Amino acid sequence: MSEFVELVRALIRAGDVQISEHGYDELAEDGLSAREVLGGIHEAVVVEEYLNYPKGPCVLFLQKDRMGEPIHVVWGVPKGHDKPVVLVTAYRPDPERWDKTFTRRW
Repeated sequence: MSEFVELVRALIRAGDVQISEHGYDELAEDGLSAREVLGGIHEAVVVEEYLNYPKGPCVLFLQKDRMGEPIHVVWGVPKGHDKPVVLVTAYRPDPERWDKTFTRRW
């Protein structure tokens, strides 16, 4: 596991979390709650890391919703900072664009 992924998980455990406006919109659009997304981090699987993203490093996790269905969640830390971790977006992955494990794009 990368140092950045460890940082993201540690910040979530510590409660040092913000949710972006876009993140709130996406949660609502897909019927997800912040609580279930935060609670699912311990079983999350890293799909992709974007360590050189212009706004700061990010990681795309595959997580599960409260019903055990797959969701993708992007967590990031603002450029030049070491906290907080920000929920950038969360969505239900489109099976037409992902393999059956939802960890590889077509």
